[in-house]
Amino acid sequence: MSEASEISQNVFLGPTPEPDPNQTPISEEMFDVCIETSDLAQVPEDRSLRLLSKSLQDSERKPLHVEFPSSGSIMPPIWPQTDVDGLMAMCRWIYGLTHSSNSEDSSPTTSIGDESLKDGDGDSIMLSTFATTSSSCSANEKRILIHCADGYTETSLLGLAYLMYAEGLPVHQAWVQMHREKKRNFFAYQSDVALLTSIQPRILQESPAWNGDILRINEPQWLTKIDGSLPSRILPYMYLGNLGHANNPSLLKELGITRILSVGEPVSWTTEVMEEWGEDNLLFIDRVQDNGVDPLTEEFDRCLKFIEKGKLDNTATLVHCRVGVSRSATICIAEVMNEMGLSFPRA
Repeated sequence: MSEASEISQNVFLGPTPEPDPNQTPISEEMFDVCIETSDLAQVPEDRSLRLLSKSLQDSERKPLHVEFPSSGSIMPPIWPQTDVDGLMAMCRWIYGLTHSSNSEDSSPTTSIGDESLKDGDGDSIMLSTFATTSSSCSANEKRILIHCADGYTETSLLGLAYLMYAEGLPVHQAWVQMHREKKRNFFAYQSDVALLTSIQPRILQESPAWNGDILRINEPQWLTKIDGSLPSRILPYMYLGNLGHANNPSLLKELGITRILSVGEPVSWTTEVMEEWGEDNLLFIDRVQDNGVDPLTEEFDRCLKFIEKGKLDNTATLVHCRVGVSRSATICIAEVMNEMGLSFPRA
């Protein structure tokens, strides 16, 4: 969430660049276009995008700054056609800037630092994925950063829509690929799920990479049950989530999660699903309400041993309570402290 990474050729998602000596020196000058997603922005028209392309060619100043509506800004149940047209125009515009017919004319990617960089607290600094990416950028291709303040919330709608368009992916595959293959945590709104599902046929019909039959797309059942969010990957073997995530077992398996640690809130699974997962992969911590009174420290040892077993088995555990911000977060912080040797504030 706190670094920029490439989700498709020459297109990156990340936080708004800010000068900070304690962070990896990633500056906006490394990009040709910076698209800020904001709830105050308007959906651009084709004509506006053509003018922006002209100014990009005529100007030597880098980067070009553009705005686009944030996730959750295009609301159901009826979306203005102009908003959908603008979303598609933006996807086409980004694709045109980031792809070149002259694929042989390439130059090496920008390097942004040394792996041994440390911040003021002595912790290793995370380097942006684009510093070590194997992709090359042709002389007339542009690098584009889609950004917002936190790097993962407001960018999700445009990021997912563009991934569908550029890679020719149905919405459910884009959701999983963004998380598993692109290694990005992201938070989308339920309205984004509804919008992208509704306009999926148009996105794929216009996609330069889609070559399938739109009428034959089999959407998985888990897609209808998601609220837009996914469990957050805290460590490669540990995810933090809420009860809604836990009650969507088919989604969890898509994400590679095969163990559930329920802190105070039991899952509502059928007996068949329980048997499929196996009792050794399920742990329910009872009598721990979110009331500020019930002690959780007495359960740390049992919880951390359960998480450790998943790590040793090379699988991932979802730690959840009801909302995913208090009881389950406490267990995840304890595991981070234990695993990485960090203080409580750092963890």
